[in-house]
Amino acid sequence: MLEISTLRLEKERVLTGLKKKNASEAQFNMVDKIIELDDLRKKLQTENDNLLSESNKISKEIGDLFKSGKQAEAGELKNRVAEIKEQTKALDEQSKNVLTEINDLLIQLPNLPHSSVPYGKHAEDNEVFKSWDGPLDDLFAEAIPHWELAEKYKLFSLSDGVKLTGSGFPVYKGKGAKLQRALITYFLEKATDAGYLEIMPPLMVNQDTARATGQLPDKEGQMYYVERDDLYLIPTAEVPMTNLYRDTIVAEEDLPIKLTGYTPCFRREAGSYGADVKGLNRVHQFDKVEIVQIAHPSKSYNVLMQMLSHVEGLLQELGLPYRILRLCGGDMSFTSALTFDFEVYSKAQKRWLEVSSVSNFETFQSNRLMLRYKDGDGKNKLAHTLNGSALALARIVASILENFQTPEGVVVPDVLRKYTGFDIIN
Repeated sequence: MLEISTLRLEKERVLTGLKKKNASEAQFNMVDKIIELDDLRKKLQTENDNLLSESNKISKEIGDLFKSGKQAEAGELKNRVAEIKEQTKALDEQSKNVLTEINDLLIQLPNLPHSSVPYGKHAEDNEVFKSWDGPLDDLFAEAIPHWELAEKYKLFSLSDGVKLTGSGFPVYKGKGAKLQRALITYFLEKATDAGYLEIMPPLMVNQDTARATGQLPDKEGQMYYVERDDLYLIPTAEVPMTNLYRDTIVAEEDLPIKLTGYTPCFRREAGSYGADVKGLNRVHQFDKVEIVQIAHPSKSYNVLMQMLSHVEGLLQELGLPYRILRLCGGDMSFTSALTFDFEVYSKAQKRWLEVSSVSNFETFQSNRLMLRYKDGDGKNKLAHTLNGSALALARIVASILENFQTPEGVVVPDVLRKYTGFDIIN
């Protein structure tokens, strides 16, 4: 959530950022409305303060009259104190309503993009930040896509998932399940070796938690909702892990705070038709290892680059062809200030598949979370939050199956063999 001071003091940057994020006309209009309401809030506060000051002054006068034995003269003053009490009560209620209206509007404004974010509306407008320089089409002529490999080697079943749940819920089997588990273990060990604390969070969260990291109200229609219990299935481990520090003041010397966690992730946004969603390309439930950092504002963009290097190192060790994209304003999330996407090339499908997003949210999430740090002067300031997929497994599994297939079977990447217990899938 943006700070009102930002809207006031940096209005032009706010409007430029909203334009880059392709905000609606209604969102542009909210900026002036919020400032107007905040002016009203301040006016009401001043009126209230003046009345309280008058009340305190009268109370002192009443006390002096009682001390001097002039109780009768204090009657009129007592009536005025009672009047003031009713007036301040009404002002408090009005101020509360105005503040609610301000917050209802603020929560609808997206984060402002970093200056390096390019203009654009669609994925085609994203910039290539770094690209793979190896061969992308070196498979043998009879190579097949991962869903056919899965059927051939009995690795996962989409039809069983339909039987049990519905479309988009794969059932992994045999070496497919072991490959999945190997990747989870590998990603977690790499994260903990890099200094991340492993967390095993709940898979459902309440509204406060989902709102604090920006999933609500923006992504409400894309989350699975358990109505009876008023809980949401998590779309990523970022949500519960970041919320561990909601309403928290951390010591400056404790920054950065580094967390990692494996969870299944649930997203209704996944489509159900077309080549782009075939096999594991897009599913409603997938496994993911997430990395989260809470950083000092002056160091968060260095932290972002470190997180990029961490994800890049995973893909390099797996031997998968990848590229990194800097997302344009229109393709970024509601909450992000700067996002880099990692895509792995699927040689059998001859297309790029997104496997990670690494983002800096600056103070957008921490303002909702009330996540602050105490600086050297003892002042409480908002921290910066960052997160990244390290990595999302469904498409990584698809890429491994397709890119490492041979006429004899699918060769398992070296770094995974100590976890799988086998070198080849055949």
